Amino acid sequence: MRFALCAGETSGDQLGAGLIDALRERFPDAQFAGIGGNAMRAAGMETWFDAGELAVMGLFEVLAHLPRLLKLRSAFRQRVLDWKPDVFIGIDAPDFNLGVERWLKQRGVRTVHDVSPSIWAWRQGRAAKIGQSADRVLCLFPMEPPIYAKHGVTADFIGHPLADAIPLQPDQAAARAVLDEPVDAPLLALLPGSRLGEIRRMLPDFAEAARRLVADIPGLRVLVPAANAQCRAAIDAILGDAPGFRVIDGQAQRLIIASDCVLLASGTAALEAMLCKRPMVVGHRIAPLTYHIVKLFGLLKSRHVSLPNVLAGETLVPELLQHDCTPDTLHAALLRWFRDADAVAALQPRFLEIHQTLRRDASQRAAEAVVELLGSAPSPSGRGLG
Repeated sequence: MRFALCAGETSGDQLGAGLIDALRERFPDAQFAGIGGNAMRAAGMETWFDAGELAVMGLFEVLAHLPRLLKLRSAFRQRVLDWKPDVFIGIDAPDFNLGVERWLKQRGVRTVHDVSPSIWAWRQGRAAKIGQSADRVLCLFPMEPPIYAKHGVTADFIGHPLADAIPLQPDQAAARAVLDEPVDAPLLALLPGSRLGEIRRMLPDFAEAARRLVADIPGLRVLVPAANAQCRAAIDAILGDAPGFRVIDGQAQRLIIASDCVLLASGTAALEAMLCKRPMVVGHRIAPLTYHIVKLFGLLKSRHVSLPNVLAGETLVPELLQHDCTPDTLHAALLRWFRDADAVAALQPRFLEIHQTLRRDASQRAAEAVVELLGSAPSPSGRGLG
């Protein structure tokens, strides 16, 4: 069996590695090749291009890289076709992968799109177009398959790998011990994003809100994870030698678990903080021109943007977006979590309920969906699945 895969960024790389492991249980002699990162390489995939080449975000940011991305896509899809895989699996990176999938599907290659784009937030009618690219769509969240069903597209809710990986009750004391942080000190985690643009856009206001909180709460420690050396340099340049702040290389999840509260940019980090059962404040701004286009054309269809609120169907955590994302508003929202123990306690059962809903052994379910698409095939036990 030959599986061609394409993942963009670190999160897609991790998803791809889990899927490769689950598929290898069923097909021990299978070959895996395509675009991926360190995790997929470690799982045994031959990477023709590195996942980092697809790590571009935002309408106008993408335009600057468009010629390079188009050239890469053309070379990659032809290489996949020449390799003659049994299936192509595009993991996240929809702007890149859906075009590749459509091109390959038109030439007789079976296609899977792993991680549905956020159709619950952005134009649900896109589900039909995604179906033109993918024979099967894998969804991390339960509200997504019914949207696809309305458009005649086969989609499976597989759950979220983070929900599988994070314990239902993370050990805060153990996380603090590893980080060499006091067990009883108040601790704020600051996650402005893992891209340089996000850090430069979000961290100055995040840091100012945290500085004010340090003045309000005796002994408060503020921890900031840096995804890589470039991020570390950008963070250090903004924070300087602010008292009470500590920048840590990597370990973002451990840092969230160690914290009492998290201030973060919207995205997967909000889901991660929810799974770690930590109260949070979501602050986010996108490039002004991108924001005006989103507003002008009414592209955002969801009442909420952070996953804890979307999955709950109500406002569990504050979302301070665009013009509402200021040091004043961020500080006030953070202060409430540190001073209202009852509000924090009320979050816990809601977060736990959502965690249990998402905990479905996602990599195995994804592999099962791929096997179903391929037809009759051996399971790990050797019994046919057809």
